Parts: sequence; C-alpha cells; structure tokens
Amino acid sequence: MKTALLYHPELKAYNFEEGHPFSKDRFTLFLNFFRQRIKGFAQRFEIIEPELPSDEIIELVHSREYIKIIKSASEGMVFPHILTYVSSDNLSHLSGYIPKGIEKGARAIVGCSLAAGEVVAQGRFSKAIGVGGGLHHARPSYGEGFCFYNDVAICVKNLKQRYNLSRILVLDTDAHAGNGTKEIFYKDPDVLFIDIHQDPHTLYPGTGFIYELGEGEGEGFTVNLPLPVGASNDAYSYVFEEIILPLSKEFRPEIIIRYGGSDPHYKDELTNLGLTLKGFKMIGRYVREMAEELCGGKSVELLASGYNLNTLPFLWSALLSGSLNINIDLSDMKEESPPPANFRLEQTKEMIRAIKKMLRKYWRTMDCLHP
Repeated sequence: MKTALLYHPELKAYNFEEGHPFSKDRFTLFLNFFRQRIKGFAQRFEIIEPELPSDEIIELVHSREYIKIIKSASEGMVFPHILTYVSSDNLSHLSGYIPKGIEKGARAIVGCSLAAGEVVAQGRFSKAIGVGGGLHHARPSYGEGFCFYNDVAICVKNLKQRYNLSRILVLDTDAHAGNGTKEIFYKDPDVLFIDIHQDPHTLYPGTGFIYELGEGEGEGFTVNLPLPVGASNDAYSYVFEEIILPLSKEFRPEIIIRYGGSDPHYKDELTNLGLTLKGFKMIGRYVREMAEELCGGKSVELLASGYNLNTLPFLWSALLSGSLNINIDLSDMKEESPPPANFRLEQTKEMIRAIKKMLRKYWRTMDCLHP
C-alpha cells in the first residue's frame, strides 16, 4: 500500500518575514529533497492536495471570535489590541502586525493534517504524512510560538467526532513542549498525550514539567518527559523503552499521531538537545513498531519544526525512513563533533524514576520501578 503525502501549495503563505526562523522555504525544500532521494517515489507515495478547511472545522478547537480576528488581521485589518489574541513572536518584526496572508497558510496546514488523519481513519492508507503539521503552541483563543491554528488538535477532535475514535495516542517529539495541545486535551481520557521535549527551565514555553499530568477524567493521560540540555540518542531510547512503549501498550491506541521536526538535533539554532541523524531514524522506527503492534500500522506523521535549513530536509527524511521502513541515502549529511550517544543519560534516568513514581497511580505498567 502507498503512503499518503498531504501537501498544499498555499503552505508557502505561512510566511513571517525574510530572515525569520520559521522560513516558508522549509516545505518546498523538504518535498523536493524527499522526492529526489526516494527511488520509485511515484510507486511508494501518493501526493494529495486537501481542501482548505471551513471555519466550522477550525471551530472544533478555536473560538469563532479568534478565527475572525486572525483572518481579518491577516488580510490587513489593524487591531489595536492584537496582543490579546497573539504573542509578539507571531507578529512581523518589521511591521508589528500579523503577516499578510499567513492565515491562508495556517488553514492549509490544518487541511493537510486533517486529511492525513482522515485518509488513515477511512482505511484508504495505513500511513499518512502531513507536511506543515505540528503547530502545537496555538491555544483555543491565543496564538503563540509561531503557531496560529492547532492543526494537531483539530485533526484529533475530527477523528473523535467524525470517526468515533476513542483511543488516540498523540506523541510530540518537538524540542519545545506542546503547551497548546496539552491544554486542549488536559481533561480528555480519550487522548494519551506524551510529550518528549527539552527541560522547560531552559526553553520556551516554560511548561511541560513531569507533574503536569492532566485534570479530572484526563488525569494521568498527559505525560511530560523533559530531557536535560544536550540529551542524545541513548536518552531518547531510554525514554521510549521505559515510558512510551509500556504506556502505549497499556493504552492500546486505535491510531498514533506523531509530530515534530528537526529541532531536537544538536545543530538546531533555537534549541539545545543532542539528537543525531541516527537518533531521528530511531524515533521513526519506534513509532512504526508501536503502530504495527498496537493498531494495525495506522499512523500519521506531521512535520513542521526545525531551525537549521541545512539539516532540516535530512532529518525530516530520517524520521520518515524509520517510520516507513524505507532506505534513504542520507550519508552526505556530515555531522561534525556530535555529542556522545550516552550524553545526559544518567540525568534522564533520574527524571524517568521520578515520573514513574507519579504515573504508577494511573498505569499498571508503571508499578515496577526500573533501577
């Protein structure tokens, strides 16, 4: 079976300004790179251009007023109190306004993620890739961290409401904690939200601590795994083996949605983690094996983040190499002075011991504490 690749030409509209860390060029850069690196691309992938979602779809997560403000501001309307709705890092540093046309780009990202989830839920594909997905800082009535619409949350809400899925595993491997996604599903026991990210003491948004476990019926279904600065491949492997795999097996998801791009790499320009190319392929492999064992291979990959365009297409491709079990020659990416694979492993083990003690209240698999 082919893999669906969701891509929309309006992704180019998700553009802040020249020199901004979130460059619009990432999407075409990746797609061109990926096509060139895959032998028999047309036999392996089906590129699908989704429809742009309606306001009604976006309202699954975001308030009507917020959508109206973002759309109008993106079309040039000036709102004196715009910082009530977005943080300053979502504004153009040149004009001080929401970048013109960016709302259409945000809508295209939602469309790709939404359709990626749908084609898997419908059984048309077992795996789908949503280019541009993973804008996890957007909250229901507030945009921040370069994010306007939370495409991940909209995709999940749609899967719940339209396809009656009730066990959805959302795995956030972005270097930044997914504060928006966490907030949206904090009380929801249908969504197991696992977020592996850099220690929030050291990186925006400053949330994602191990004691943030959810509330009400959703208590225990939010799992934050903050890694120390510089944590490399062995730390990630340990987290998967000790937490992510056991919890996933107990939860038994109907579908897995993983998002996050290249910013955990040790050469990223905005973050301070220590993954190498090998580590990205390893993450993809873990997700594939989990999906094959637990939910018939049903998984969605969403790709957006990364703040070094020299490494981004290689690392997104490495993730997909692992998750799709395909060989991609990435040997021309030279990694100079990478951290040792076991860097920060002992500190990571300390974090894992602490969170296991918290999680044993909710999950049987956490009862046995690993030394």
